Amino acid sequence: MLVFLTAILSTVFRIGSYLFLRVLPSAILRKALPVVYVLYVSSLYLTPTPSTETTTSVTRLEKTRVRITNGSVEEEKEEETIVREYPLEARPDPVLSVLFSIPGPARLLNIANLAINTVLFLFALDFVLYPAYDDAADVVFTRVGAVYPDSAKLVVRYPLNEANATENHVRVLWRQVSALENSAWHVGPVLNLTAADDWVSTASLGGLWPSTNYEYILADAEATPLPYPAEPIKFHTFPDPRIPTGSHFRFVVSSCATPNFPYVPFHGRRIKGFDLLADYLWPQVPSAPIQANATDASNATEATLAMKGDEVPPTEFMLFLGDFIYADVPMYFGDDVESYRRFYRRNYQSPSMRKVYERLPMFHTYDDHEIINNYVGQGNDSTPPFKSADNAFRLYNANANFDPPEHDAHYYDFRYGDVAFFVMDTRRYRSDIREGDEASRTMLGDQQLTALRDWLGRVNNTATFKFIVSSVPFTALWTYEAETDSWNPYTHEKDSLLATMHTVKNVILLSGDRHEFAAVKFNAEGAGHSLIEVSTSPMSMFWVPLVRTLRPRSERTVRRLAEVQREVEGGVVVEEVEEEVPQEEVLKYVPEGNYKWSTFEIDTRDMEHPTARLELMSDGLPVYELEIVGKPVDIRPPATGVEAFVPTGLKGVLDKLGLRPNRWF
Repeated sequence: MLVFLTAILSTVFRIGSYLFLRVLPSAILRKALPVVYVLYVSSLYLTPTPSTETTTSVTRLEKTRVRITNGSVEEEKEEETIVREYPLEARPDPVLSVLFSIPGPARLLNIANLAINTVLFLFALDFVLYPAYDDAADVVFTRVGAVYPDSAKLVVRYPLNEANATENHVRVLWRQVSALENSAWHVGPVLNLTAADDWVSTASLGGLWPSTNYEYILADAEATPLPYPAEPIKFHTFPDPRIPTGSHFRFVVSSCATPNFPYVPFHGRRIKGFDLLADYLWPQVPSAPIQANATDASNATEATLAMKGDEVPPTEFMLFLGDFIYADVPMYFGDDVESYRRFYRRNYQSPSMRKVYERLPMFHTYDDHEIINNYVGQGNDSTPPFKSADNAFRLYNANANFDPPEHDAHYYDFRYGDVAFFVMDTRRYRSDIREGDEASRTMLGDQQLTALRDWLGRVNNTATFKFIVSSVPFTALWTYEAETDSWNPYTHEKDSLLATMHTVKNVILLSGDRHEFAAVKFNAEGAGHSLIEVSTSPMSMFWVPLVRTLRPRSERTVRRLAEVQREVEGGVVVEEVEEEVPQEEVLKYVPEGNYKWSTFEIDTRDMEHPTARLELMSDGLPVYELEIVGKPVDIRPPATGVEAFVPTGLKGVLDKLGLRPNRWF
């Protein structure tokens, strides 16, 4: 009986190890694996080695004696029986023995099974405890955060490796990218890096030109260049939104990343999704895009095939929509500040992620795993573990975001030319759905909700596309945990916002969190404007095979007006008809893939036909494309900045004279 128990325990342990390391790093598996491993070793120790059995072999020998008497032959026979015993050796199939851990008298096979399970157990320990013994305390990095037409935010971490050191001063040296060799560096701001702030700080580099390439390096307080970065970090300032020339650019959006999942031995610092993203953005051998995409001629209506043009604009930034760290997966290390900071250092230490953040500005929001699973803030910052989690998020990510409309807030808005973005905070202010009635629930809180409505009013006629960013899905079509953790339980506030959004042209929602991709259309009542939500994740994390969590459409319906062509004598008549359609319906659902991101190509140069082209990449391959053709917006920009009329070649001369035309307003 113990033989079968050992085999069962070993098989369960191996299946559990595979699921934990390659499919789903759940807390249940993390707790179960050590127990099953101990039970397996105990049963193996208690299982007696199968005894050597014997078999009996009987051999009969006949002896014949011949006697010759008077020419006749007489025979005498004697029979002799010999009994021999031979060992009967068990000979199990070695493959089956190793596969199912069946104990036997073959000692090497038993040792092999124990070794395999022990190695798997060590892999699980390595995955769980890696943040504890590789805390990235000495990581040095810099990156570009928020980019404005005339300034940019820079993040620097540069610890001083001296005994009892408490602060380090690092200066930024910058210049406009020029074809001239050895052009002079401008002396920029000094960052005061302290041990109390984990040697990380953010500074703003001002006095820049719109739509211009710059580069910077780091130096000590006396302006002597430091070893890192070995090459200057380059960035491109945003265009002036007051100049109505249209925009043509790309940006990347995704969420959810953790190092080394799915697990690979000896790759504890790798975040493979960023390796794939770097190859996608800066390929060694560029290839022409050939994937067909879907066109929506009326801001998310019927889809038709279209081909992407050959011209690919530069990618200007990445929006990371939360779960940048997993403070509680696969194990929660505690609510102290250092536990949270360690996870940020670990990500910025990753050579995979370094390939991206040293070349592409990144803007962040947070979700629950930067704090703790399914966190509900209720507007109370004193609720543990928010303070510790918030401290780390501010230092490493939030301080480099765009300035918020309210002091100390994490929601913010920004523009790239005539394209506007509002990034929401969906954790800090949300109410507990277990308390109060549905009408009293809030996801955003009064102040943030007012800021979002004000923003929609401002950008209605001043921006072509309006992107609203949520860390969790706005749609109610996701099931399982999303039924309580997304916007789904906040129906009153969601319906109110939807009613406002349907009055604004070209609104697109961006979200993440679900470790799946979906493009969902929100149909408007009557003649309102429909909108699309694009939810993308994970950047580098798990997805759950075999389980489908998204409903194809909502039970709630709306009655909308649609144009129908009808043939009559003498021509075609276009009529408006009313039809009943789902309020929410899925355009595309892609659950498969550990590494997903969406790339948007925005082109508003043709004001009558602005487009937003979506390309979904999953595991490094293009799997879906959608083209959203927006509606024309009668943009009313403020007075044009004088720098629009300054020739590009004159900028450097004016810079040297200390003249800043971008400030002449």
